[in-house]
Amino acid sequence: MAENGVHLISTDEMTGIQALERAYPTKSMIPGEVKRIEFEYIRHGTLSLIANWDIFKGQVIEPSIGPTRTEIDFANHITKTMDTDPEAGWIFMVDQLNTHMSESLVKLVASCCHIDIDLGVKGKKGILKSMKTRWCFFKRPNPSHSFCVFAQTHLLVKPD
Repeated sequence: MAENGVHLISTDEMTGIQALERAYPTKSMIPGEVKRIEFEYIRHGTLSLIANWDIFKGQVIEPSIGPTRTEIDFANHITKTMDTDPEAGWIFMVDQLNTHMSESLVKLVASCCHIDIDLGVKGKKGILKSMKTRWCFFKRPNPSHSFCVFAQTHLLVKPD
């Protein structure tokens, strides 16, 4: 697939990463003593990491680090990733976290794949009504995109 201009990406989040700073510098080794790392630290809150593993290249591409992990954060991360190669096709393998079936992601997929239909209203009607209806949107066959279930993972293909 990599040679056909399609990126195969495994994407996941790590939340609650503590941003810590050592309160005192590490003491260097001196003859007869071991290096000593001070145990006290200063907390600077937590961060969330959203990372992509490029399956074919075997490397992380376009990670996002921020204070939150919302559906908007995830959709922006996917957009930022696709912007690295806008002419390519993209397959994102993600788990079934709610942000991976969000209103924002449905709108992004519809836009990228030129799906010009009424998506409905979140919580009220149509594709956007519920997690279940959004999940069905990603699963159903469509000539302009496919979103398939593979065990606990789903794949999103953005056509060129």
